[in-house]
Amino acid sequence: MEAHALLARANMDVRKRVASFGVGGHVKLPGPSQKQPNIYKFGTPYQDIYNDLLKQNRDLYVKNGLLPMLERNMGVKEAPEKWQDNRTLFNVAFTFEERVMEQLVEDMNTRSQGTMKILLVVNMDVRDNKVEAANAAPQALRLCQMLEAADDWEDEVDEIIANFEEETGRQVTYTICFY
Repeated sequence: MEAHALLARANMDVRKRVASFGVGGHVKLPGPSQKQPNIYKFGTPYQDIYNDLLKQNRDLYVKNGLLPMLERNMGVKEAPEKWQDNRTLFNVAFTFEERVMEQLVEDMNTRSQGTMKILLVVNMDVRDNKVEAANAAPQALRLCQMLEAADDWEDEVDEIIANFEEETGRQVTYTICFY
């Protein structure tokens, strides 16, 4: 969501839609212990999740950064969305965990590929914490800018990715899927 917020602020969504999705069966957030996560259905408004956690244990969820994260999310969109339920055509999809990329690609491979429109799927492995997300978001923006600046990113993607990796020092995995 950090990358979504930054891309939206950078006006990357003026001509192209910027969105963020989950791929699992539900939204799973840290709870009082690893064995007690907070689980919500996709589509549950961030405000409702925020209010629930506030009632549960305000101090814990402020301390672990969950309430501030939800405040940021509320400024970006109303509720978490599930990739598999989405039918919008995107040019690029970023994932920040290899497992998520695998699920996204698996979903794309099960869809009808009638338009043959290209989707570039890029994974940047990022540890799931605020600092790492804050570091990866500008890099995702930079890669979007490099793709957008290309005359024909579809033909230049290998070179663009190589230049991005050299410039940022971040290794990415990528593949092409079709709608």
